[in-house]
Amino acid sequence: MQNSDLPAIQYTVWPADLHSHRFKVKLHIANPDPAGQVLKMAAWIPGSYLIRDFSKHVETIEASHSLTQKRFPFDRIDNNQWRLPADINGPVDIVTTVYAFDNSVRAAYLDTERGFFNPTSLCLEVKGQENIPCSLAIVPSEDVSTENWRVQTGLRKAKTDDRGFGFYLAKSYDDLIDHPVALGEFQLVNWHSNNVPHSMAIQGCLHPIDVARLATDLQAICTCTINLFEPKTKRAPFNNYLFLVNAVLNGYGGLEHQNSTALLCRRDQIPQKQIPLDETAYREFLGLCSHEYFHAWLVKRIQPKAFQPYDLQNRNHTQLLWLFEGFTSYYDDLQLFRSKRITLDQYLKLVADNWNGILRGPGRLKQSLANSSFDAWTKYYQADENTVNAVVSYYGKGALLALGLDLQIRAFSKNKKSLDDLMRLIWQRHGVTLDGITENGLDDLIQQLLGDGFQKIWNDFKSRYVHGTEDIPLRKWLSSKVVSVSSKVQTKLEKIKLQLGLRHTDANGWLKVTHVLDGGAAQRAGLAPGDLLASINGQRITTGRWDKVLNSLSEHQHISVCFYRDDLEHERILVLQPSQLPTQYELIPATK
Repeated sequence: MQNSDLPAIQYTVWPADLHSHRFKVKLHIANPDPAGQVLKMAAWIPGSYLIRDFSKHVETIEASHSLTQKRFPFDRIDNNQWRLPADINGPVDIVTTVYAFDNSVRAAYLDTERGFFNPTSLCLEVKGQENIPCSLAIVPSEDVSTENWRVQTGLRKAKTDDRGFGFYLAKSYDDLIDHPVALGEFQLVNWHSNNVPHSMAIQGCLHPIDVARLATDLQAICTCTINLFEPKTKRAPFNNYLFLVNAVLNGYGGLEHQNSTALLCRRDQIPQKQIPLDETAYREFLGLCSHEYFHAWLVKRIQPKAFQPYDLQNRNHTQLLWLFEGFTSYYDDLQLFRSKRITLDQYLKLVADNWNGILRGPGRLKQSLANSSFDAWTKYYQADENTVNAVVSYYGKGALLALGLDLQIRAFSKNKKSLDDLMRLIWQRHGVTLDGITENGLDDLIQQLLGDGFQKIWNDFKSRYVHGTEDIPLRKWLSSKVVSVSSKVQTKLEKIKLQLGLRHTDANGWLKVTHVLDGGAAQRAGLAPGDLLASINGQRITTGRWDKVLNSLSEHQHISVCFYRDDLEHERILVLQPSQLPTQYELIPATK
């Protein structure tokens, strides 16, 4: 590209030091604000609702005149903002050094094996010029070990070499930060869904991946989702789509973007040739892919009005995450079933597992889905030892809500309408147009789809299960002709664990309590998070002996628990009672 072709805002990123995990970033501003240009680093990344203060990783920052290279001082406004001097004559360059060693999907990472970054972690926003086009130049490392590294990103190429290094273009700063970038060596999977090219770039697998199986499964899932939103045109809202996968020993998560997603998974979740595959783990990975892909419609284009535009310096509150994350969580597994990647039995087990998990959480009786959504910033994303007692997941219960609403719509319309029709209406009204949904915007859409007759049902539904804390009565609503709902048959060990109501981890050979659930035997006996369990009825407790010792107990038996708290020994007596058992369900096809 010629200099004359470059936008007024230009970013250059290069892996400066692989061993110390540092990127260098140069920001060129052709026309800085004469009143004193303000620069901002994002405090959070869209899709992950927690203030992360990415500026804490900025180690050095320098400003200079582009033509003379003469440096000049500037002011700090706060942790995330800087102001250049007024009346600077001509273009300026801002060079930062950023530490990058966060192996999640949310930030930036660099070592001798791979590089990854979200531009929110590296690229300063130029206040007042956020909406003009900008460029991103990605420069290869000079380290000889990276000679086979390539670039993978969904950004639009302007001028790149055969490895992908070079210039990329973005329509605005928001467009720029919606495109993560991965560097390194990749195993690639390519396919087309409805004539749209898709690819998956995988890092971290030690053996050749099963390209054919991945391509077949992902093609089916993506095609199914495109057809859900656009059954007539079968048209995707993007020209291409990229899955960026980081496979590690232990990790799981994803972050959605407009034509890509960054995924973190375990290596054993990826099908690799000549390696036995855990099919359950692989289905979990496909569910993650389905979930983040669905977000390309619901979140990236259909958005809460409260997110338009994003304020990346402050929390952006909405009570609608039960819709955006919960409904996506409902459809991620449903799309696996519809695309024939899992059986009906497998699908119903996934639904039952989620349902049972929600019923085991005391927080569901205290926090509504609307409040769970609003408080995501401080409660869900800042979980502590009491979270299970105070918080309900807008993912999990939101998925149950979507299932319940789907069943209610089908029953009311005698199966002429379903939640699919509502999703398509939302897409046409708020996705195609990019006009955000207001906090009560779903009311009008439901009225339009189902008429006044359904309004009373919806108002009651919303009052009880969105703004209230009642359990969603799926057993009542599920048709016995399709699905058989019964109480889950539990083993003695499963019952004892549920009655105890505690969660634990291994701590140097000790069994350390991490959570104590409201109403359980452990709480009634006075156990607390942080306690180190020593023995039960005189039997030594370790993580390895836990199940064996619990199996020796019986209901109504007085149980002596010895534990240490703050290095002092304590003993408590607890009793297991049937009232401590939460309701659990099993779903199977009615034809069985």
